[in-house]
Amino acid sequence: MQDKLDFKDKIVIVTGGGKGVGRGISERFLQCGAKVIICGRSEPESLPCANGENAVFLPLDVRDADAIQLFVDTVVSDFGRIDVLVNNAGGAPAADAATVSPRFSESIIRLNLLAPLNFSQSCNKVMQTQNSGGAIINIASVSAIRPSPGTAAYGAAKAGLVSLTSSLAVEWAPKVRSNTIIAGLIRTEQAHLHYGDEAGIAAVGNTIPLGRMAVPEDIGDACVFLASDLASYISGSTLTVHGGGEKPAFLSASNAD
Repeated sequence: MQDKLDFKDKIVIVTGGGKGVGRGISERFLQCGAKVIICGRSEPESLPCANGENAVFLPLDVRDADAIQLFVDTVVSDFGRIDVLVNNAGGAPAADAATVSPRFSESIIRLNLLAPLNFSQSCNKVMQTQNSGGAIINIASVSAIRPSPGTAAYGAAKAGLVSLTSSLAVEWAPKVRSNTIIAGLIRTEQAHLHYGDEAGIAAVGNTIPLGRMAVPEDIGDACVFLASDLASYISGSTLTVHGGGEKPAFLSASNAD
């Protein structure tokens, strides 16, 4: 069973893999023996590391399709193959849907939907030539399956990512598997910007059935599973990692016995 979680000699790309959720994903693959290549617009202060092995950083703005292709070509030239792609890079600042500019909305969709599509396309070309094929994992959000007030374009893009994943799973089978992770609330190094101090973070965690927010490693565990041979018959699926979800609002509003 452990052999199925052994990523020795496997090449794994994690976009935005130097901080937050991406860092947790990168470290989990490193712990399983993979060679991990991360990208971002700027190099992190410290590289993800496990078992004495550092991730490799290559600069990249994932919104640039030509730069993505050059990045993929570089990885293949340096490492010979690509086994796993995790499209993790994304996000959005809060914005009022009634007044936000079209340019802003387009940039959010480009980052959260078009960039994963372009990256997947470039990696698929490589994976299709490999006897072992490859696995693509797209990191979505609960914003894809519930209202996302303040980040409407982000929620719409993530919903599109879920649909995209299922289509790619059909088009690129049997060589390439494609799956989505819908991530819930996650405690990262920037959690205080969204939830406040420790009391605020704890209060938010108490609204989740499992009693806490996720940590990046929780998403990393799900990625390792979906990329592994344990998931060899899983493709086109959506794995929800949200601790049981959010309690329905009516439960706290109701005064029925």
